[in-house]
Amino acid sequence: MLCISNFKCPLEEDEKRLPAKLSEYLGCPLENVRVLKKAVDARSRSQIWLVYTLVFSVADETALLKRGLPFVAPYMPEPELFLPSPANKMPRPVVVGSGPAGMFAALVLARAGGRPVVLERGRAVPERQRDVENFWRGGRLDPESNVQFGEGGAGTFSDGKLMTGIKKDACTAFVFKQLVAAGAPEEILYLAKPHLGTDKLAGIVQNIRARIVSLGGEYRFENRLEDLSFDGECLRALKIRSNKEVYELPAADAVLALGHSARDTFEMLYRRGVPMTAKAFSVGVRIEHPQSLINRAVYHDFAGHPRLGAADYKLAVHLPNGRSAYSFCMCPGGVVVPAASEEGRVVTNGMSYYARDRENANAALLVGVEPVDFGSAHPLQGMYWQRELEEKAFASGGKTYAAPAQKVEDFLKNKASVKAGDVKPSYARGVAWGHFDGVLPPFVIDTLQMAIPEMDKKLHGFNFADAVMTGVETRSSSPIRLLRGEDMQSPLKGLYPAGEGAGYAGGIVSAAADGVRAALALLQKYAG
Repeated sequence: MLCISNFKCPLEEDEKRLPAKLSEYLGCPLENVRVLKKAVDARSRSQIWLVYTLVFSVADETALLKRGLPFVAPYMPEPELFLPSPANKMPRPVVVGSGPAGMFAALVLARAGGRPVVLERGRAVPERQRDVENFWRGGRLDPESNVQFGEGGAGTFSDGKLMTGIKKDACTAFVFKQLVAAGAPEEILYLAKPHLGTDKLAGIVQNIRARIVSLGGEYRFENRLEDLSFDGECLRALKIRSNKEVYELPAADAVLALGHSARDTFEMLYRRGVPMTAKAFSVGVRIEHPQSLINRAVYHDFAGHPRLGAADYKLAVHLPNGRSAYSFCMCPGGVVVPAASEEGRVVTNGMSYYARDRENANAALLVGVEPVDFGSAHPLQGMYWQRELEEKAFASGGKTYAAPAQKVEDFLKNKASVKAGDVKPSYARGVAWGHFDGVLPPFVIDTLQMAIPEMDKKLHGFNFADAVMTGVETRSSSPIRLLRGEDMQSPLKGLYPAGEGAGYAGGIVSAAADGVRAALALLQKYAG
């Protein structure tokens, strides 16, 4: 098998003609042509290209390679995941958390015969969806079942983007294949920017759970990790709260797949002496534009073409004050959502459905912060600093979970906003017009004020006067890192920190792959 990369076709080209077009280009008959990767090249205003990497077979591979055609090379198949076979006496492992890292750690353990117990402090997807909708419609926040906590983790209420900055390996390939097996569209295997949307993710998460249970795994919802017990330096048991009762679950091994918002658990781990350190993260706001404006800025005269869909963007600038700002978790055709997990605090996030067909586009607009910015090297100080910002946003919004908001034009002029312009905020709990003074630190405001005009140079229209900024966005990543060695274990043996909350990932795929690696390390410990 051979492959060819950077094979360009005009936007109007019928994809069914790809085999014939490639055969014509190579000058020989081909078989078994399939798409390995598909991307959009919109750098030219006059023509948008669809760019493919294609795999194919040909009668004489050696002769074709000797011709030295550009981008033609032997095809290297994706590596397959090898599951160690643990000894029969492997104790039943525990997985704490059912976000991407926890789900995929449990799936690997279950496939290897480990019969894992999955503990999830929140509820299963159907109940969780009802709790979230109730909060968004003006109901009470449930601190145990919300956008952050529950089956599937925070990613269940997101755009479901599957891009990742990590190198693709057997673990990431496994994640994609298992997502497809659980109901994801096969296009995620080859699109350059695959996404699932919160609507598809909800079903996929439940299908993965069903697979784990069918293999002998067990899910315990509304079971929160309260404490750990050790025998010397080794894990002995977990103390779990289920409703009002606390019980002890003996365990020699536990994957700590905590979400980045498991603040009470972080405090418990710190008290128990689990080694951890403060970590850099980012804070800022959500910024909303008309999706039509973003489409025009990216696709120019081709905006609205049915083969393109809603445009996205990714921006980053380095500024004279020595800081950087960047867009994050961009949600084409999406909404800004209330994402609080603690009472009396306001948090924003973004979400899209698979169709990405809502009126606005939104993205986090963030400034990187370091431990020096939040005043202490204490491992939990970043978490406490996040809470302070969220409490200020709650107060600024009128203490009703409305979020403070400001139009871009007013933000750049240091002027309070009084009403919406051409962009209607999508934040479900409503917004309180004003400014971010007293909510965000001055250095964050100054950095964003410098960043927006610079980003407009890269994406025309980004400084649109009526674009809406809604805050605060504080949960871009975990504020702590749980230390681990090359064997994926904490210095306290039996603990396997994994995923985004533990400080080792940033997104659905990287978190899931990290969960896979943690499970493999656990299995290897008992392998024959």
